[in-house]
Amino acid sequence: MRHGIVILPQAPWSAARRQWQSAEGLGFDHAWTYDHLSWRSLADQPWHATLPTLTAAAVVTESIRLGTFVSSPNFRHPVPFAKEIATLDDISQGRFILGIGSGGTGFDAFVLGQREYTPKERHARFAEFVRLLDELLRHEGPDAAGITFDGEWYTAAAARMVGSPAQTPRVPFVLAANGPKGLALVAEHGQGWVTTGRDGATGEQWWAAVATLASRLDDAATTAGRDPKTIDRYLSLDSGGQFSLESVGAFEDAAGRAAELGFTDVVSHWPRADGIYAGDEEVLYEVASRL
Repeated sequence: MRHGIVILPQAPWSAARRQWQSAEGLGFDHAWTYDHLSWRSLADQPWHATLPTLTAAAVVTESIRLGTFVSSPNFRHPVPFAKEIATLDDISQGRFILGIGSGGTGFDAFVLGQREYTPKERHARFAEFVRLLDELLRHEGPDAAGITFDGEWYTAAAARMVGSPAQTPRVPFVLAANGPKGLALVAEHGQGWVTTGRDGATGEQWWAAVATLASRLDDAATTAGRDPKTIDRYLSLDSGGQFSLESVGAFEDAAGRAAELGFTDVVSHWPRADGIYAGDEEVLYEVASRL
């Protein structure tokens, strides 16, 4: 089992630097931050940009993997985003993981003035976003004519991504998905799958839903002709109505249940002073000492 920590991009870098370096020093395998322009109950609080934060984290760490939890097509175009990701992966010396989701229906969905999309449209956009990123991040050789793409949601005319990727064949994708079409996309393009479980479910209902989703991923991979065991599985432990770091016992129980369901990775949130994910950093330190 690998362990990850989410550090929300709220603190000024003078304070956030300590968190990212501590995540590595505490022995976490990967550290993440949200890729939103603002987020739910924290929308009126400080919220820094994702990729500059991760770039700074890459510079002040050496071994911990870094990732987006998760990137969204709500406000991104694959061509400039791929260039930024490739640069970040180079700076981190191949430590970057690209988490990608279909894009929520909150603030980020409308900040650029777009209309509200149906679930079908959001999935179609998600699939096109992932497929174009997959092509771009593999990079073409210096003599290639560039990448041209004319899709329903995105276009590219001779986009240049010259150079060799820092990771082979490209940055690993960890795709967020719960529905059948999304899980099929994971089986096609994902090195990993991440889930927050079923929205609105808590307690035992949430765990039952997580188990069902894990089984459905097995089916999707088998249908695609892929060994389900080749897909890493990430579970956000703080999505079922209980903060996993409220106590050492709560974390150990949640991580143990995730392992029983076949998850290879679990992710918790760095304790905040108040509000969502409120907790005591001493619990985090004690949990880390037991990893």
